[in-house]
Amino acid sequence: MKTFLVTGGAGFIGGNFVLLLLQREDVRVVNLDALTYAGNLDTLEPVKDNPRHVFVEGDIRDRDLLRRLFAEHRPDCVVNFAAESHVDRSIDSPGEFILTNVVGTFEMLEAARAYWMELQGEAKDAFRFLHVSTDEVYGSLGETGKFTETTPYAPNSPYSASKAGADHLARAYNRTYGMPVLTTNCSNNYGPFQFPEKLIPLVTRKALAGEPLPVYGDGQQVRDWLYVEDHCRAILAVLEGGTPGEVYNVGGDSEKPNLEVVQTICRLLDEMAPDKGPVPHEQLITFVKDRPGTRPPLRHRRVKDQKQPGLETGKRF
Repeated sequence: MKTFLVTGGAGFIGGNFVLLLLQREDVRVVNLDALTYAGNLDTLEPVKDNPRHVFVEGDIRDRDLLRRLFAEHRPDCVVNFAAESHVDRSIDSPGEFILTNVVGTFEMLEAARAYWMELQGEAKDAFRFLHVSTDEVYGSLGETGKFTETTPYAPNSPYSASKAGADHLARAYNRTYGMPVLTTNCSNNYGPFQFPEKLIPLVTRKALAGEPLPVYGDGQQVRDWLYVEDHCRAILAVLEGGTPGEVYNVGGDSEKPNLEVVQTICRLLDEMAPDKGPVPHEQLITFVKDRPGTRPPLRHRRVKDQKQPGLETGKRF
């Protein structure tokens, strides 16, 4: 049975990843999460009684805890989702993002390195550490082209800067120590159990309540939208076939301006919930001042290529 140590496994993407993993009968999951505001144990309700799921409440900055988890559970791989991820919160309180995303990733890498160095033979060769990151580390690209794995880093917010720092640490641990680290950089996820401050659930909830729908600037910032389960399957593919030391961008090939996303939600609610809020719901759209650090339009992402088998170095998903 293969043991996965998943950090941030009560969060939006991490929780969906845990649910996907446990569909396999030959998998055991040790799930470490600090249960901050973004943690949601309801996500894990389907597996709460599963004997192959061990939930541990704790912080990835807790060095002693990490060492105990590695020693007790002997994981075959680590998937590091744990992160502060809300851009607006990073602008108001950048310190927590540095501590969790940079210092926390460092502590995870250090604990994993100490454990990996003690492994022998096939167990050492097979071990993997996958660091989950974001395409926001690349900054803004403009109207043409898409980010690639070799796009220079240009973070524009404390959040993306903290993730960029974590990415560099992940790369350094592979280059310096030979540790089998992989990194994925994903586009904007959406799907079940997403934290309600994110665009799609925020707009849906506010529209159903008849409240104003805030849209930054002119709403023409472009994002590539990726369904969370597709992202989780891509992570598994990288874990199973990726080359240590490489970076894999994961996108949905679904680029849309924010305003179009909001208008689409409004039209759907006109059909599905005409008794909730005014109809048309687009009447609720309110344009507000863009947040600091934004350089619209933002164009995103390499996309997942499901037609080609296997993985190659630097291959796009």
